[in-house]
Amino acid sequence: MRTNLLTRGAKTPDHAAFLRKKRLTSIVIVSVQLLIAIALLLFWELGARQGMVNAFLFSQPSKVWTQLLSMLSDGTLLHHTWITVWETVVGFLLGTAAGTLLAVVIWASPLLARIFDPYLVIFNSMPKVALGPIFIVAFGQGFLSIVMMALAISVVITTIVVYTAFRDVDSNMIKLVRSFGGTRWQVFQKVVFPAALPTILSTLKVNVGLSWVGVIVGEFLVAKAGLGYLIIYGFQVFNLTLVMLALFVIVIVSTIMYHAVSYFEKRSLKWRN
Repeated sequence: MRTNLLTRGAKTPDHAAFLRKKRLTSIVIVSVQLLIAIALLLFWELGARQGMVNAFLFSQPSKVWTQLLSMLSDGTLLHHTWITVWETVVGFLLGTAAGTLLAVVIWASPLLARIFDPYLVIFNSMPKVALGPIFIVAFGQGFLSIVMMALAISVVITTIVVYTAFRDVDSNMIKLVRSFGGTRWQVFQKVVFPAALPTILSTLKVNVGLSWVGVIVGEFLVAKAGLGYLIIYGFQVFNLTLVMLALFVIVIVSTIMYHAVSYFEKRSLKWRN
């Protein structure tokens, strides 16, 4: 049965051997990763109980687990997690869409590209956290200012990366389409965008992490709910177990979002090919 699972889908004996080796390697990698995680948790727990790890500062897995069950039972954790996920998704979509659209506009006009290039570099080098107070004054202490923080962090990177991908498309392919009378829009639609699509899809994975950073920073500043709020509240009342729980939830949910985007990227590239 195990052999059948490892070689399922094989067309020839050589193909079956290749699939078996590939799948066994994947199983070994995942197993080692799980063992490392379990070993770290055991060391953390035993170290806290033996006094080798400061349980007040770093808590311990058993306390985090108890806190998790308590907050799941009353729905508090799901409420705060949903708020942060929703803010992140909105910021991610807006940042990706705005950055891609801006890249298209700049690519369509070489004059605009020369005008905006230094401003993109300056804004990209600026610490976006410094914009937090401006967003709070402009948009209030709520959802919009948090989303704007996520947007500010992701939009410039998206613009720069996507525009660079557009600009680096093989010029001979563009000249070929233009020689047959193709318009600039047709060049973009038939040559530039398909060629840059892998880069655009890869940018999505980067934007997931950037959007999480923006949202958590925004929640640090203004939120009254969300995972970032739980971290700040935990520090204020010296409940470091709550802080650790919020950090674990952020890691888990952000990883799920990353893999969801990665799956979308693979499916899109498969459809493109």
